[in-house]
Amino acid sequence: MTEELLERPAVKRVAETLAAAGSEATVIVLSDTARTAEDAASSLGCELGAIVKSLVFAIGGQPVMALVAGDKRCNTKALPAALGMTGKAKRADADIVRETTGFSIGGVAPVGHLNAIPLVIDQSLLRFEVVYAAAGHPHCVFATSVAELSALTGADVSDTLAE
Repeated sequence: MTEELLERPAVKRVAETLAAAGSEATVIVLSDTARTAEDAASSLGCELGAIVKSLVFAIGGQPVMALVAGDKRCNTKALPAALGMTGKAKRADADIVRETTGFSIGGVAPVGHLNAIPLVIDQSLLRFEVVYAAAGHPHCVFATSVAELSALTGADVSDTLAE
């Protein structure tokens, strides 16, 4: 199952994006699902807050992504300002998520998107030296740091994003 998952196009896109950026992060295939932050933390044996939730919203029709700690909720009222935008943030539906990122909900990675998307990172993730993000499939993640995540995505870290 491991080799089969690593060959899936979405997972390969994440691995290739990490490698192209010079990251030493590799895709980890889990025996249990990482579809939710709770599932991922349980599968990895780590704190819930060390899981990066890649959440897609739309602000004025523009898809955006918030990278939020697994034990926090995204403050959608603060999201537009954190991205330097105006308007209301609304949760994107599954079709928009797939169309924009190329990933299905449950495996949305913060890197390797089909289309450029504005991103912002929750400051509370800085509590952890190592954080885990989805890697294109509900059984795949990669370990990284917030600094590397910021470098990989070009995203700023915001202290108003999570609640």
